[in-house]
Amino acid sequence: MRRPWWWALAGALVVGLGPVLVVQAVGQAAVQPGVASVAPKPVALVLGAGLEPDGTPSVYLARRLEAARQLFAAGTVQVILVSGDNSTPYHDEPGAMRTWLLQHGVPDAKIVRDAAGFDTHDSCVRARQIFGVTSAVVVTQDYHLRRALFSCRAAGIDSTGVGVSAASVTPRQAVVWRLREVPASWKAAWDALTHRRPVFLGRPEDGVRTALANPSSQS
Repeated sequence: MRRPWWWALAGALVVGLGPVLVVQAVGQAAVQPGVASVAPKPVALVLGAGLEPDGTPSVYLARRLEAARQLFAAGTVQVILVSGDNSTPYHDEPGAMRTWLLQHGVPDAKIVRDAAGFDTHDSCVRARQIFGVTSAVVVTQDYHLRRALFSCRAAGIDSTGVGVSAASVTPRQAVVWRLREVPASWKAAWDALTHRRPVFLGRPEDGVRTALANPSSQS
């Protein structure tokens, strides 16, 4: 006969690791091996990843933006939705993302900003409920991609994803960010289960619809 502590341990493992495994498995099913293998979808959703002290995109964020630019240039996506934190005048992720894309040849009419993407869950829910996105390619680092795809699919977006390089400035940072995915995946499962409301929801916006209707060149 098994001792009670075995059952307690088994229960703790299920509660602690079960949601993490579900999030990672659901996300993995939608991961694409590279930009060239992605099937066409109307929108690329680029998630914020911090800014440098001078206000330009961080190395990680610039890699995400470059992948989105490639998707746009190839005609795989028609619009790029950049979602990030603009909670203060001194930290405008969507603005910096837009500037980077403009400097790299993406027409302004094809860029839409979401200034209240405070975390992955918020970005996905707002993309669906505020901007009306129903189908998208999610662009983020490879270690983050599976969780992001889970959140967007849970929000009602038919999502595939491209994971870009997560090579870090320091090995320690890379390890920390990957370990962070364990509790973050648990939180993603909880947010989806409880239908957590984003920090800021607001009224629907027509930016994506207008950008899709705009005939601006993709070159």
